[in-house]
Amino acid sequence: MLKDIVEATPLEGYRVRLRFEDGVTGDVDLSAIMRFEGVFASLQDPARFRELRVHPELGTIYWPNGADLDPAVLYARVTGKPIPSYEVKAGSR
Repeated sequence: MLKDIVEATPLEGYRVRLRFEDGVTGDVDLSAIMRFEGVFASLQDPARFRELRVHPELGTIYWPNGADLDPAVLYARVTGKPIPSYEVKAGSR
């Protein structure tokens, strides 16, 4: 089940402290999971990186340039649980 992010605080470097709707809290080093290319290129500037916010409708973090990250990936990083599979199996529609 997808868990929304309800709070995000930028820390040193490219780390961020996340709190999810179920109360799970943890720190993630985003430089370990994102490439600073394309829409993420400008986030290599620490000042730009710290502009991250929580998107109230998407339940994830995003930046003013439109970049965002999948909350399921972030939840898996914080909890150590596998990323849930949402693939549709044949005949289950």
